[in-house]
Amino acid sequence: MRKYRWLTAAGLVLLLMTGAVYAASSTARTFMDGTDAYRKGDWPAAIKAFKRIADGGVDNGKLDYNLGNAYLKNHDLGHAILWYERALKHIPHDPDLRFNYDYALTLTKDARGDTDSPLLRILFFWEYQLSHATICWIAIILNAALWIVLSILAVRKKRLLRPSIILITAATLIFSVTAVINYIDTARIRQAVILPPKVAVRSGFADTATQLFVLHAGTKVRVEREEDNHLLIRYTVDKIGWVKKSDAGII
Repeated sequence: MRKYRWLTAAGLVLLLMTGAVYAASSTARTFMDGTDAYRKGDWPAAIKAFKRIADGGVDNGKLDYNLGNAYLKNHDLGHAILWYERALKHIPHDPDLRFNYDYALTLTKDARGDTDSPLLRILFFWEYQLSHATICWIAIILNAALWIVLSILAVRKKRLLRPSIILITAATLIFSVTAVINYIDTARIRQAVILPPKVAVRSGFADTATQLFVLHAGTKVRVEREEDNHLLIRYTVDKIGWVKKSDAGII
Protein backbone atom coordinates (compact mmCIF):
# COMPACT_ATOMS: atom_id res chain seq x y z
CA MET A 1 0.00 0.00 0.00
CA ARG A 2 2.84 2.39 0.87
CA LYS A 3 4.44 1.61 -2.47
CA TYR A 4 1.27 2.53 -4.33
CA ARG A 5 0.96 5.72 -2.30
CA TRP A 6 4.55 6.64 -3.17
CA LEU A 7 3.90 5.95 -6.86
CA THR A 8 0.72 8.02 -6.75
CA ALA A 9 2.56 10.94 -5.11
CA ALA A 10 5.42 10.65 -7.60
CA GLY A 11 2.98 10.58 -10.48
CA LEU A 12 1.22 13.68 -9.16
CA VAL A 13 4.51 15.55 -8.84
CA LEU A 14 5.52 14.49 -12.35
CA LEU A 15 2.13 15.61 -13.68
CA LEU A 16 2.47 19.01 -11.99
CA MET A 17 6.00 19.44 -13.30
CA THR A 18 4.90 18.47 -16.81
CA GLY A 19 2.02 20.93 -16.61
CA ALA A 20 4.33 23.70 -15.40
CA VAL A 21 6.83 23.04 -18.20
CA TYR A 22 4.03 22.97 -20.77
CA ALA A 23 2.58 26.22 -19.41
CA ALA A 24 5.99 27.91 -19.49
CA SER A 25 6.57 26.64 -23.02
CA SER A 26 3.14 27.88 -24.11
CA THR A 27 3.78 31.31 -22.56
CA ALA A 28 7.16 31.52 -24.27
CA ARG A 29 5.59 30.67 -27.63
CA THR A 30 2.89 33.28 -27.13
CA PHE A 31 5.49 35.88 -26.21
CA MET A 32 7.54 35.04 -29.31
CA ASP A 33 4.38 35.32 -31.41
CA GLY A 34 3.73 38.74 -29.93
CA THR A 35 7.32 39.85 -30.49
CA ASP A 36 7.21 38.64 -34.09
CA ALA A 37 3.93 40.45 -34.71
CA TYR A 38 5.37 43.62 -33.18
CA ARG A 39 8.40 43.49 -35.47
CA LYS A 40 6.10 43.09 -38.48
CA GLY A 41 4.03 46.09 -37.41
CA ASP A 42 0.93 44.01 -36.69
CA TRP A 43 0.05 45.89 -33.51
CA PRO A 44 -3.37 44.25 -32.86
CA ALA A 45 -1.79 40.77 -33.04
CA ALA A 46 1.05 41.83 -30.74
CA ILE A 47 -1.44 43.29 -28.24
CA LYS A 48 -3.53 40.10 -28.35
CA ALA A 49 -0.51 37.89 -27.65
CA PHE A 50 0.97 40.03 -24.86
CA LYS A 51 -2.48 40.55 -23.31
CA ARG A 52 -3.08 36.80 -23.26
CA ILE A 53 0.07 36.38 -21.18
CA ALA A 54 -0.89 39.20 -18.81
CA ASP A 55 -4.43 37.81 -18.41
CA GLY A 56 -2.83 34.46 -17.59
CA GLY A 57 -1.40 35.94 -14.40
CA VAL A 58 2.08 37.02 -15.51
CA ASP A 59 2.89 40.32 -13.74
CA ASN A 60 6.12 41.57 -15.29
CA GLY A 61 7.43 45.06 -15.96
CA LYS A 62 8.91 44.25 -19.37
CA LEU A 63 5.68 42.61 -20.49
CA ASP A 64 3.71 45.67 -19.36
CA TYR A 65 6.20 47.89 -21.18
CA ASN A 66 5.80 45.88 -24.41
CA LEU A 67 2.02 46.17 -24.11
CA GLY A 68 2.32 49.93 -23.63
CA ASN A 69 4.48 50.21 -26.75
CA ALA A 70 2.09 48.09 -28.83
CA TYR A 71 -0.93 50.13 -27.73
CA LEU A 72 0.91 53.39 -28.45
CA LYS A 73 1.82 52.17 -31.94
CA ASN A 74 -1.83 51.21 -32.40
CA HIS A 75 -2.86 54.81 -31.55
CA ASP A 76 -4.60 53.76 -28.32
CA LEU A 77 -3.22 56.37 -25.94
CA GLY A 78 -5.37 55.45 -22.95
CA HIS A 79 -4.31 51.80 -22.82
CA ALA A 80 -0.70 52.74 -23.64
CA ILE A 81 -0.38 55.00 -20.60
CA LEU A 82 -2.22 52.46 -18.43
CA TRP A 83 0.34 49.75 -19.22
CA TYR A 84 3.25 52.17 -18.90
CA GLU A 85 1.95 53.07 -15.43
CA ARG A 86 1.78 49.40 -14.52
CA ALA A 87 5.30 48.85 -15.83
CA LEU A 88 6.57 51.76 -13.70
CA LYS A 89 5.58 49.82 -10.58
CA HIS A 90 8.14 47.15 -11.49
CA ILE A 91 10.88 49.00 -13.37
CA PRO A 92 10.55 52.69 -12.41
CA HIS A 93 14.11 53.58 -13.43
CA ASP A 94 14.15 51.92 -16.86
CA PRO A 95 15.33 54.70 -19.24
CA ASP A 96 13.45 53.41 -22.29
CA LEU A 97 10.22 53.10 -20.33
CA ARG A 98 10.65 56.59 -18.89
CA PHE A 99 11.31 58.07 -22.34
CA ASN A 100 8.28 56.42 -23.96
CA TYR A 101 6.05 57.21 -20.97
CA ASP A 102 7.05 60.89 -21.00
CA TYR A 103 6.44 61.03 -24.74
CA ALA A 104 2.98 59.47 -24.33
CA LEU A 105 2.13 62.08 -21.69
CA THR A 106 2.83 64.86 -24.20
CA LEU A 107 -0.01 63.44 -26.33
CA THR A 108 -2.64 63.79 -23.58
CA LYS A 109 -5.12 66.65 -23.72
CA ASP A 110 -5.89 67.25 -20.04
CA ALA A 111 -3.55 69.04 -17.68
CA ARG A 112 -2.23 66.99 -14.81
CA GLY A 113 -4.84 66.97 -12.06
CA ASP A 114 -3.84 67.91 -8.51
CA THR A 115 -5.92 65.87 -6.08
CA ASP A 116 -4.41 67.62 -3.05
CA SER A 117 -5.01 71.18 -1.90
CA PRO A 118 -2.46 73.92 -2.78
CA LEU A 119 -1.78 74.46 0.94
CA LEU A 120 -0.67 70.84 1.36
CA ARG A 121 1.58 71.14 -1.68
CA ILE A 122 3.27 74.17 -0.09
CA LEU A 123 3.60 72.77 3.43
CA PHE A 124 4.86 69.37 2.29
CA PHE A 125 6.72 70.46 -0.84
CA TRP A 126 9.29 67.63 -0.65
CA GLU A 127 6.50 65.08 -1.01
CA TYR A 128 5.56 66.55 -4.40
CA GLN A 129 9.08 67.32 -5.64
CA LEU A 130 10.69 63.95 -4.89
CA SER A 131 9.74 60.43 -5.92
CA HIS A 132 8.66 57.89 -3.30
CA ALA A 133 11.84 55.88 -3.87
CA THR A 134 14.03 58.98 -3.37
CA ILE A 135 12.23 59.87 -0.12
CA CYS A 136 12.71 56.31 1.13
CA TRP A 137 16.45 56.37 0.40
CA ILE A 138 16.86 59.79 2.04
CA ALA A 139 15.08 58.47 5.13
CA ILE A 140 17.40 55.45 5.30
CA ILE A 141 20.53 57.58 4.86
CA LEU A 142 19.41 60.14 7.46
CA ASN A 143 18.60 57.39 9.97
CA ALA A 144 22.04 55.86 9.49
CA ALA A 145 23.75 59.26 9.76
CA LEU A 146 21.80 60.16 12.90
CA TRP A 147 22.71 56.96 14.73
CA ILE A 148 26.37 57.28 13.71
CA VAL A 149 26.55 60.85 14.99
CA LEU A 150 24.73 59.97 18.23
CA SER A 151 27.07 57.02 18.81
CA ILE A 152 30.16 59.18 18.28
CA LEU A 153 28.90 61.90 20.60
CA ALA A 154 27.89 59.34 23.25
CA VAL A 155 31.37 57.78 23.20
CA ARG A 156 33.02 61.18 23.47
CA LYS A 157 30.47 62.21 26.11
CA LYS A 158 29.59 65.41 24.29
CA ARG A 159 26.39 67.36 24.66
CA LEU A 160 23.74 65.86 22.43
CA LEU A 161 21.41 68.83 22.00
CA ARG A 162 23.50 70.72 19.50
CA PRO A 163 21.80 72.59 16.62
CA SER A 164 23.22 70.19 14.04
CA ILE A 165 21.86 67.17 15.92
CA ILE A 166 18.47 68.79 16.23
CA LEU A 167 18.37 69.51 12.50
CA ILE A 168 19.41 65.96 11.56
CA THR A 169 16.83 64.51 13.97
CA ALA A 170 14.06 66.72 12.58
CA ALA A 171 14.95 65.85 8.98
CA THR A 172 15.10 62.14 9.85
CA LEU A 173 11.66 62.25 11.45
CA ILE A 174 10.16 64.19 8.53
CA PHE A 175 11.45 61.87 5.81
CA SER A 176 10.82 58.69 7.82
CA VAL A 177 7.20 59.63 8.51
CA THR A 178 6.73 60.66 4.86
CA ALA A 179 8.14 57.33 3.67
CA VAL A 180 5.75 55.41 5.94
CA ILE A 181 2.76 57.49 4.81
CA ASN A 182 3.71 56.92 1.15
CA TYR A 183 3.88 53.18 1.76
CA ILE A 184 0.43 53.17 3.36
CA ASP A 185 -1.04 55.38 0.63
CA THR A 186 0.37 53.14 -2.10
CA ALA A 187 -1.47 50.18 -0.61
CA ARG A 188 -4.66 52.13 0.14
CA ILE A 189 -5.14 54.62 -2.70
CA ARG A 190 -6.13 53.33 -6.11
CA GLN A 191 -5.47 55.24 -9.30
CA ALA A 192 -6.81 54.77 -12.80
CA VAL A 193 -6.29 55.98 -16.36
CA ILE A 194 -9.04 57.20 -18.67
CA LEU A 195 -9.16 54.84 -21.67
CA PRO A 196 -11.52 56.17 -24.40
CA PRO A 197 -10.65 59.30 -26.42
CA LYS A 198 -13.32 61.26 -24.55
CA VAL A 199 -15.34 60.51 -21.39
CA ALA A 200 -18.11 62.51 -19.74
CA VAL A 201 -17.81 62.50 -15.94
CA ARG A 202 -21.33 62.66 -14.49
CA SER A 203 -23.09 63.31 -11.20
CA GLY A 204 -24.68 59.85 -11.24
CA PHE A 205 -24.77 56.46 -12.95
CA ALA A 206 -27.32 57.18 -15.67
CA ASP A 207 -26.31 58.55 -19.06
CA THR A 208 -28.84 61.31 -18.46
CA ALA A 209 -27.14 62.42 -15.22
CA THR A 210 -25.61 65.89 -15.22
CA GLN A 211 -22.29 66.10 -17.06
CA LEU A 212 -19.84 67.69 -14.64
CA PHE A 213 -16.74 67.78 -16.83
CA VAL A 214 -14.97 65.88 -19.61
CA LEU A 215 -11.71 63.92 -19.53
CA HIS A 216 -9.65 62.46 -22.35
CA ALA A 217 -7.53 59.37 -22.98
CA GLY A 218 -4.47 58.97 -20.80
CA THR A 219 -5.59 61.23 -17.94
CA LYS A 220 -4.69 59.88 -14.52
CA VAL A 221 -7.32 60.02 -11.78
CA ARG A 222 -7.81 58.80 -8.23
CA VAL A 223 -10.48 56.16 -7.56
CA GLU A 224 -12.55 57.18 -4.53
CA ARG A 225 -15.21 54.50 -4.60
CA GLU A 226 -16.54 51.57 -6.63
CA GLU A 227 -20.26 51.02 -7.08
CA ASP A 228 -21.86 48.43 -9.38
CA ASN A 229 -20.37 49.07 -12.83
CA HIS A 230 -19.18 52.59 -12.05
CA LEU A 231 -16.22 54.31 -10.41
CA LEU A 232 -16.27 57.53 -8.43
CA ILE A 233 -13.12 59.31 -9.60
CA ARG A 234 -11.35 62.47 -8.49
CA TYR A 235 -9.48 64.51 -11.10
CA THR A 236 -8.64 67.55 -8.96
CA VAL A 237 -9.56 68.76 -5.48
CA ASP A 238 -12.90 70.11 -6.68
CA LYS A 239 -13.57 67.84 -9.68
CA ILE A 240 -15.14 64.51 -8.76
CA GLY A 241 -17.78 62.37 -10.47
CA TRP A 242 -18.83 59.00 -11.86
CA VAL A 243 -17.61 57.09 -14.93
CA LYS A 244 -18.23 53.57 -16.17
CA LYS A 245 -15.68 50.95 -15.12
CA SER A 246 -14.96 50.21 -18.76
CA ASP A 247 -13.89 53.82 -19.26
CA ALA A 248 -11.11 53.76 -16.65
CA GLY A 249 -8.36 51.17 -16.22
CA ILE A 250 -7.14 50.56 -12.67
CA ILE A 251 -3.35 50.89 -12.51
